Parts: sequence; structure tokens; C-alpha cells
Amino acid sequence: MKVAFGTDDGIRVNAHFGQSPMFAIYNVAKGGAELLELRKIPAVLHQDEAGKIDSRLEAVSDCTLIFIMQIGASAAARVTRRKIMPVKVPFGSPIDEQVKRLTEMLQGKPPMWLAKVLRAEEEQAEEESYGTSSS
Repeated sequence: MKVAFGTDDGIRVNAHFGQSPMFAIYNVAKGGAELLELRKIPAVLHQDEAGKIDSRLEAVSDCTLIFIMQIGASAAARVTRRKIMPVKVPFGSPIDEQVKRLTEMLQGKPPMWLAKVLRAEEEQAEEESYGTSSS
């Protein structure tokens, strides 16, 4: 699954969703994880709050989880409507530690919140495969 981390340095989770200058995108699976890319958010002068949220939603639209330091209520609602689960972690949490923890959770019995996310991801993949075979 693809996982995004709100960051300003690619090393630590240290950004609020609406102000995150970039997202580190990882592919995380039971067997391990790899950094896919750092997605930088283009700076737009005088962008309103909705525009900031839109640009960040677009950047993480293909992710299942997003680890951030903080997220506002309206942004959280919009993120979850896109079937992306926001995960709040303490400021400065090393991304590699979060990735390691997530990989370990996938190898064992995942906590309920993660099991629910994984089920939803599987259902979406099934729907997409049925949609492509019937056309």
C-alpha cells in the first residue's frame, strides 16, 4: 500500500497537513518498504485554505494512509472521504521508524484501525478488477 508522510525534510514527520511542503511516499508491505518519491507541493501565492487542502489532497490521492503531525477537522473529513486514513504522530517522528512500525504491524495481527483500512483497500481493488473485466 502507498503511504504518505507530511514532511519538510524527507526524514521526519514534522508538518501540518495544510502546510506540508512535501510528502514522502512509501510503498509499504509485509515484506518491507521502499521510498517511491518525494512529492513537493508547488508554492502558490495568496492561496486560500481550500486551495491548500486541494493541492495536498491531489498529491496524496493514491495513498491509503497519511502520517501527519496535525490536521484540521475539515481537512480530515475531506481526506477520509477520499478513503485515505490520516494518522497523527508526534512532531519530529522519524519516518523510517514509522515505516518500520507499520511493516511490523502488517506482519503480525494488525490493530483494528489498520485491518479496516486493509479490508477497504482489498475491496476497492476487487471493484476495480471487476470494472475492467466487464467493459
